[in-house]
Amino acid sequence: MPSGLRRAARALLSVSDKTGLAGFARGLAGFGVELVSTGGTRKALAGAGLAAREISDLTGFPELLDGRVKTLHPRVHGGLLAIRENPEHEAAMLAHGIAPIDLLVANLYPFEAAIERGASFADCIENIDIGGPAMIRAAAKNCNDVAVVVDPADYAQILAELTAHGGCTTQKLRQELAQKAFARTAVYDAAISNWLAAERGLAAPAYRAFGGKLVSSLRYGENPHQTGALYTSGEPRRGVAMARKVQGKELSYNNVNDTDAAFELAAEFDPARTAACAIVKHANPCGAAEADNLAEAYELALRCDPVSAFGGIVALNRKLDAKCAALIVKIFTEVIIAPEADDAAIEIVAVKKNLRLLLTGGLPDPRGTSLTFRTVAGGFLAQTRDNVNVDDMDLRVVTKRAPNEMEWRDLKFAFRVAKHVKSNAIVYAKGGATVGIGAGQMSRVDSARIAAMKAAKAARAAGLPESLAKGSAVASDAFFPFADGLLAAAEAGATAIIQPGGSLRDAELIRAADGAGLAMVFTGVRHFRH
Repeated sequence: MPSGLRRAARALLSVSDKTGLAGFARGLAGFGVELVSTGGTRKALAGAGLAAREISDLTGFPELLDGRVKTLHPRVHGGLLAIRENPEHEAAMLAHGIAPIDLLVANLYPFEAAIERGASFADCIENIDIGGPAMIRAAAKNCNDVAVVVDPADYAQILAELTAHGGCTTQKLRQELAQKAFARTAVYDAAISNWLAAERGLAAPAYRAFGGKLVSSLRYGENPHQTGALYTSGEPRRGVAMARKVQGKELSYNNVNDTDAAFELAAEFDPARTAACAIVKHANPCGAAEADNLAEAYELALRCDPVSAFGGIVALNRKLDAKCAALIVKIFTEVIIAPEADDAAIEIVAVKKNLRLLLTGGLPDPRGTSLTFRTVAGGFLAQTRDNVNVDDMDLRVVTKRAPNEMEWRDLKFAFRVAKHVKSNAIVYAKGGATVGIGAGQMSRVDSARIAAMKAAKAARAAGLPESLAKGSAVASDAFFPFADGLLAAAEAGATAIIQPGGSLRDAELIRAADGAGLAMVFTGVRHFRH
């Protein structure tokens, strides 16, 4: 036999996901492969008219402990781990009646699905696979001789390989399958360990693992000289990673990043209370608004910065309708993401062939608990998601004048948006819409001035006689260290300010706000975003 080719004479099949199983097993049998399987898998094969040898016949030992012990046996692991053509291994196999296993087909108990559906602790524990990962790792270690298949999507490739090589597999394919197998068990163990950490309230466990399943390879990363790919993490959070793409070009790395930022902001607005739209460019909002309907919300969001919105991402918190879709397609837009879309809206968007339309089936929970992480040199930072909602905060009026009803609404709106603007963040809002956004500046006063400049520019673009910042409410993602930022907002025409408070100069700022006739509210919560 040519070097690197290994005949598949015996296959062990033990799967929870039985998608495509019967057809694959029938194909293996056509190459004369002996089929061995565990209880549930064997029943499925028998139902398809396929004969398979029971695992207990191979091991000489029955399944025990409600199926917890069935493949943890030397005749299974010896058959997987034995090095072919190694005299000592061959002698040991002969002495102990161990038959070689050339192909392992195993996918794991559906633990991720159990936690996604909110199963009980006991149910989740029972969905932790032990024998499966042990077999997978054994077969993957011995990839010079054994092929391991952990994904039904690979069945066709295996059969094609057997056809091309007379019932044999190549070393190249076996090694590629082994890489996938080790990654799969790593992702599986990461899901279990992170679930247990959450169950026990461990904020910083001694070891932290993350993993994911490939959604798509991307043309490149942030820049053409970088590679990029999108993975799902197994976290049951609605968003871009698991969205259904109805139409449009393939998403780029930057598209995915910006779309995630836009949809998380749109989700801050309860769709039962209001329609909301967020327009994002380079991971920062260039406009956001709430209104009675999506079309009005989109127009208000667009008014904030129509220049930056060109080529941006539009995120909606309700089903996309025809009226809103007709407005969006008037300018160049990269992506629309929404929970749903009606047929008329889909037809309108279809005119723009390259425009991506993503539907998620729901919104991410802004109060949901989960982890976020980012790499640093030699490691990574992990933290809980910023899930604090302004509606849940203990808002405290600290000035002589309290906000009026409209100011209260705009203050809350502005602080909701500021949570999703890169620090230092300043957001001017009026009438349930942003009118000026200052983002990502090293100086908070610069952010305030940039936001005011944008508000004046937007007014000129709309043909209005005065800056949109006149009569606005202002949100700052962190406290003002000096009164200059606060006074810059007042100079731009703001009448109310919301900020976390907590500066050593809070008393000075409160006096400055009173002197300018501003109403100011402290949240006690900071929303840094880097």
